Amino acid sequence: MDPMEADDESGPPGVVRATLLASQSLVRAIGSGRRRGAEAPQYQRVELRYVDLKSGRQLQITEFDERQSHTRNVPVGSAAEAVDALLATPYGNWHVETTDETLRLRYTKKGKALLHRQSDTREQWTDHDRVKQRVLDPAAPFLVELGISDHHGRVKPSRQSKYKQIEEFCKLLAPALEEALAAGRIASGRPLHVVDLGCGNAYLTLAAYHLLSAAGHDVRMTGIDHNPAARKRNTQRVTALGWQGHLRFVDATIADAELDVRPDVVLALHACDTATDDALARAVGWQAPLVLAAPCCHHDIQKQLKNVEPPAPYALMTRYGIVRERLADMLTDSLRAAVLRQVGYRVEVVQFVDSEHTPRNLLLRAARTGATAGPEVQAEYEALTGAWQVTPRLATLVNELDREAVS
Repeated sequence: MDPMEADDESGPPGVVRATLLASQSLVRAIGSGRRRGAEAPQYQRVELRYVDLKSGRQLQITEFDERQSHTRNVPVGSAAEAVDALLATPYGNWHVETTDETLRLRYTKKGKALLHRQSDTREQWTDHDRVKQRVLDPAAPFLVELGISDHHGRVKPSRQSKYKQIEEFCKLLAPALEEALAAGRIASGRPLHVVDLGCGNAYLTLAAYHLLSAAGHDVRMTGIDHNPAARKRNTQRVTALGWQGHLRFVDATIADAELDVRPDVVLALHACDTATDDALARAVGWQAPLVLAAPCCHHDIQKQLKNVEPPAPYALMTRYGIVRERLADMLTDSLRAAVLRQVGYRVEVVQFVDSEHTPRNLLLRAARTGATAGPEVQAEYEALTGAWQVTPRLATLVNELDREAVS
């Protein structure tokens, strides 16, 4: 796929505009990042899709700031004006999915618009505000190798939930990477280095490699897990797929893992309890531009809550075990996000798959901006940890990194 440059309406911006106005074929579009030399947009990200309401088909526009999302619906007849306004906003990257292809528009440091197009097959329903889309072809060889799809390229009934997890993860990874490239946080024109910490059976490791390679990136990927049997099994799968030149597995703990090159992207998906903190701390130490972590099990804060006097009037929230567990889950991930914000990351906590597929369905998506956090970020964090008398493991690990840097 060769990038196309253009400086008129028939070029990349014009192609994207026409695609955004195609109400029958647009699945989803995401604008993100900032063009070099331009002021930061009012909203960090915008997402567009068409939905069918009682009043007719509408262009649904959802704009995200640091704290919340803002949604508005625009009738199809008025969509052109709204789309023109959004394209005039200095977003550095547009990721556009249609029923036939994926378009990626990004602006270079010199302000040139580059467009990549990739053919794809998707299914779309817009009734009742629902959009269903297929990112991964069920016949992809890695899905067959993993036993998720059969040899006819159909997802096995018993593996539908696993397929859904993988697909939804890919939907979040692709635009996040494009945003990081557009913002210059990840350098283009060289191999893309990715590490998956606590990779386990490597379902998402292989999915990420497949997705990014198919998008035209020269990927160098490492899966880390302290399990010799898993390493052997995963290596056999990679060899069967012919990916052994660019994808390797290492038997090591997250804390002890050594890489030849600092990674551009760090993944930590369903690493249990404080293993997620270990992974996030390694990402911070590497100053990784992009981090995606799906936490699993939150025992550390749960244990701490058993031994503290809860702040009034929240005693009822720690009296019952199941409620205390859920509270600990929310506290843990909120505090992880707060710690990452303090060390120069912009953080989103999103649901990446429906709870019917897995109860561990939150994902922390963190992009390193290097910006100094304001005093309110530290104040919010100290108020929350002080009120609940807890010390998150990630904060301890990050403080250790700071001491090592000074010594």
